[in-house]
Amino acid sequence: MMKTEFLGLRMENPIMAAAGPWSRDGESIRRLIKAGAGAVVTESVVSDTLLDVRPRIAYDGMGAQNIRLYSDIQIEGWEREMEIAKSGGGVVIASISAHTPSELAYLATKMEKFGADAIEISVSNPMWESLEVMASHPETVFEMTKEVVSNVKLPVIVKLSQNTTNISAVAKAAKNAGASGVSAINTIRCILSVDIETGKPSLATYGGYSGGPIRPLGLASVATIAQTVDIPICGIGGITDYRNALEYIMLGASAVQVGTAVMINGPEALTKIITGLNQWLEEKKIGNISRIKGKALRNLKSFDEIKIEPATSTAISVPCTADCGICIHACMYHAISKKDDQICVDQELCTGCGLCTCICPAKKLKLDW
Repeated sequence: MMKTEFLGLRMENPIMAAAGPWSRDGESIRRLIKAGAGAVVTESVVSDTLLDVRPRIAYDGMGAQNIRLYSDIQIEGWEREMEIAKSGGGVVIASISAHTPSELAYLATKMEKFGADAIEISVSNPMWESLEVMASHPETVFEMTKEVVSNVKLPVIVKLSQNTTNISAVAKAAKNAGASGVSAINTIRCILSVDIETGKPSLATYGGYSGGPIRPLGLASVATIAQTVDIPICGIGGITDYRNALEYIMLGASAVQVGTAVMINGPEALTKIITGLNQWLEEKKIGNISRIKGKALRNLKSFDEIKIEPATSTAISVPCTADCGICIHACMYHAISKKDDQICVDQELCTGCGLCTCICPAKKLKLDW
């Protein structure tokens, strides 16, 4: 039911742990595998490690800003870490990052030698402007990917940035260079907040934004790639429960990666998502998760294809939330009012925008055609 084949890798389920501090060494990776991860992506490995700044993570209850750059383990140290990581079985994918094709290829060959099952190339970094610029150039991504593909026998995934004007072009460049798949999206360049009393940002520099708020961007990126490029996709961004994983899969992803949820809630976050997904499939009597891949793409249209239909909001016989009135205040067309404690919709004024159906806590309003 949950078994997944992604890039030729046989996984117990499509829920992967993304690259990050939670996969920083062999023991951390083993814990993630033990929690049920279908695969684990290592923290990004580089040639020259840097010391961590303190603090380096900020969280506001919704999203997180992270300025930890890469793994602090030297490349040669990963031989031991991979041995530990793989000691209990499981699929381990090596994330690598560099500024030149030759440096990337060097790291890839090392991690292949150390036992990685696949390579994920991180071609962007929200903290370093040069890598963000590189990630938006299809030609550069092509050169970086081709050099890695030419030097290893493993599947190669390219991790794409949302910070590009045409993510389809970048995905096509990766495919043309021989990539086995792409993952999308990386964290997004951000400043989480500013203390208005001291004038200090939450962290001392720009960082990568992750968590629930970036999920709509990740979903759009995955859908765009799925509609324009014939290449396996791993969805990333804001996955906190099994429903979010299903959203990505229904928009064309073959697998998904979870990061911030693991950072906040520990490896058990993976277990919870996997359990929820399995129960949902059983309830729906879906024999294999691949059956729902791309299901939502059939309902996704270009703006020009949308038919203008006479939809208007209608109040149904569900009790209102006491002392609410949010729909009345939010209606920009002044179509909603309250009479004798009943919500009324003026069909002449209602334009069917749909906002009220989304914000009503009692789900009393719906669109009718």
